[in-house]
Amino acid sequence: MTRAVALVTLVWLAVGCGPIAYVNEVTRRAQTSVDDARAAQADKYAPYYWTRATFYLHEARVCAARSDFQGANRFGRLSSEAGDLAVEEAKAVQADPSKGPILLDKPSSIAPAKVAPAKDVE
Repeated sequence: MTRAVALVTLVWLAVGCGPIAYVNEVTRRAQTSVDDARAAQADKYAPYYWTRATFYLHEARVCAARSDFQGANRFGRLSSEAGDLAVEEAKAVQADPSKGPILLDKPSSIAPAKVAPAKDVE
């Protein structure tokens, strides 16, 4: 009887490892990293890493919905890395705006203020 209980417990723990790692990797680390990036205004100051972090977080949740916890954990790690980079870049751009992305709402020497007219079609 004790062997059967031990076997059932072992199988239950082996099956439960994927979701446990998912909760740690995605629910805690990746979501916290994306929340930190949102607080640092990464969507404005670090759009590349912000988009990457939010996309990977979404993909991690999609994989988890399909019970692909290995894929979900991989996307969760990628999301947390991109979120951390988004926070770093957003803080660097806020400290020195010349390092930031080209914002199209402000005219500059790189992006002209006027748009060229469309070519007339005959």
